[in-house]
Amino acid sequence: MTNRLNGFTILTAIVCLVIGAAVGLVMTRPGADAASRPARTADGRPNLSGIWQANNEAHWDLEAHEARPGAVTQPGVYPYEYTRVPAAPVLALGAAAGVPGSLGVVQGDGRIPYKPETLATRKENGENWIDRDPELKCYLPGIPRAMYMPYPFQIVQGTDKIQMAFTFSNAARTIHLDEVEGPPDDTYMGHSVGRWEGDTLVVDVTSFNGRNWFDRAGNFHSAAARLVERFTPLSADAIQYEATIEDPEVFTRSWQIAMPLYRRLEPNAQLIEYPCIEFSEEFMYGHVRKEPLVKRWESETMIIDITRKVPTGDQFYDWYRR
Repeated sequence: MTNRLNGFTILTAIVCLVIGAAVGLVMTRPGADAASRPARTADGRPNLSGIWQANNEAHWDLEAHEARPGAVTQPGVYPYEYTRVPAAPVLALGAAAGVPGSLGVVQGDGRIPYKPETLATRKENGENWIDRDPELKCYLPGIPRAMYMPYPFQIVQGTDKIQMAFTFSNAARTIHLDEVEGPPDDTYMGHSVGRWEGDTLVVDVTSFNGRNWFDRAGNFHSAAARLVERFTPLSADAIQYEATIEDPEVFTRSWQIAMPLYRRLEPNAQLIEYPCIEFSEEFMYGHVRKEPLVKRWESETMIIDITRKVPTGDQFYDWYRR
């Protein structure tokens, strides 16, 4: 019996050694992990070309936050934040209009370092999300917001230019790797100048027009904002994205966000147009119609009546009605 056990033990050990050697050979042979390594261009730089997308809740709020019953809420039965209920504009959407919770993407203590007076503006922005958020009007999203909106974007990398095309609002940006003159005016998307630091693409972004938000929570910056972005390949299908924000008119110090961006791996991955400019026309200009098109909505459970309101000092309305 003892000899049989010893023989079985020896046989088991031999099998394990053979399997281990085979696995080791597969893991160490040339090219075994090539699929996990970032691709490279002809000049040896990491090749960032492809279709990418963030997978987080940063587009709702950069800071950590609990789940909320709606992007627009109002007081409930009790005077506590956690007892607020969806406000009328989103009530009919139920759970689809809720805001998912998030661990946040702001580095360090997780808080955006607003000045006291600008923190008050941020709070007002959140309370007036429908009227103030540039996204609802399909304005260009700006940087860094375009990088983590819930839509794919494409990177096309050249030797002296890197082009990014975004689904939302047909937005685009060019990262200049060569010397160029500054822009003739400030814009939503800013002016991007890049350089390589090893395998990391570093981009300085300036010349903002100051009308951007960072997210749907009302976080914002001014025209004095300056960003330093860092794109570092983690693998063939992931990029670590970091952005350091400086804006002395709004914040007490610089601060940073960080997140991975993931490659879309569908074999037929491509950008599909999202014509949000057309979709937002009734929202923005429906109040100038003599007879409003959207006046009433009725479902099995509720009736919603809409009364259009002309904002005070609406120059477009005043011009249109002359």
